[in-house]
Amino acid sequence: MFQTTILYQANREATEKVVINQGGTSSGKTYAIMQLLFTKAIEEPRSIITIVGQDIPNLKKGAYRDAKTIFYGSPDLQLWFGKPNESDRVFTCINGSIIEFTSYDGEQDAKSGKRDYLFINEANGITYEVFQQLYWRTRKTTYIDYNPNARFWVHDKLIGRKGYKLIISDHRHNPFLSPEDHEKIEAISDPDLWKVYARGLTGKAKGVIYKKWQIVDEMPSLCKRRFGAIDFGFTNDPTAILDIRLSEGELWIDLISYDVEMDNPKIVDVIKSAGMAKIHFIADSAEPKSISELKKLGLSVEGADKGPDSIKNGISAVKRYKLNVTRRSKFLITELERYRWAVDGAGNPLNVPIDKFNHALDALRYGVYTLLVSRVKTKTKMWV
Repeated sequence: MFQTTILYQANREATEKVVINQGGTSSGKTYAIMQLLFTKAIEEPRSIITIVGQDIPNLKKGAYRDAKTIFYGSPDLQLWFGKPNESDRVFTCINGSIIEFTSYDGEQDAKSGKRDYLFINEANGITYEVFQQLYWRTRKTTYIDYNPNARFWVHDKLIGRKGYKLIISDHRHNPFLSPEDHEKIEAISDPDLWKVYARGLTGKAKGVIYKKWQIVDEMPSLCKRRFGAIDFGFTNDPTAILDIRLSEGELWIDLISYDVEMDNPKIVDVIKSAGMAKIHFIADSAEPKSISELKKLGLSVEGADKGPDSIKNGISAVKRYKLNVTRRSKFLITELERYRWAVDGAGNPLNVPIDKFNHALDALRYGVYTLLVSRVKTKTKMWV
């Protein structure tokens, strides 16, 4: 029906109630699990199989995309299933089985419905409470996958318990990759990142700059101060747009947009769509023309305060606060996990950040330093 891998066999042979797939980049774990679930749907008539992701956009880029690739690449599979219902994201088998792709807004939402098999794709984007509700309503096996760039609830609450199987994989388990792809992954020069992405081992990069942060589900409705921040990109680098709120002495941050090829009218459209048209923004002062155009388009915006050591001063300003980052701010979370100090030849951290994984964090730095440090005595229209 289709060519399978060692990961497919490992998941198929597992007898545990929960099968955890921890894997490095391009290990093929999601693809293998989707192949197995197609097989389960055929072998076990009238099965209900649910694939859950952090949100629908991430599912479409991950498990749902893999499912369609598997389906359209297998004439045999097309004899069993009709074309997927794109609006509902459902595959229906001629024997009555269904494979559905969905996301849940919270614990209460996850209480709806029961199923035979559950697959939680990129589980580090799902809360433990949502997992519990889904797991309790799953009659047979639950499959989980994720990249192990940092510890989360799977490590703290599941791994090592009886009835939970852990499968660790990396790119070497994926026969569909080209030799060039394998070489590219093996060539990762940073030893900490190589450990995570080339070998699928849990790690946390040494020398991370921001350590006081956590993931939250929502932004606070009431806050002392609210403002936005922009780091301009365009062709290769993304434009990062943030909603920043100061509440009870902590910063709450929501990543509004993180996309390439955003011109200034598009930036304004995104901000208006986010309900932030009347919020004051701080933007990278290195782009005065863009700031001027944004003002002409109706946005309240000004350039960030900069000066000698502005990067280090901005980092110090942000580090004064505990950071609360919304779960949907996936790219910001990735930056927080990977933004680090440079090191010398002996591996000792230097007081200079590596200029990578910092587009959203640069925007955060601009806003926090300018409005909460440099101009603390300036009265501006940024109160909610």
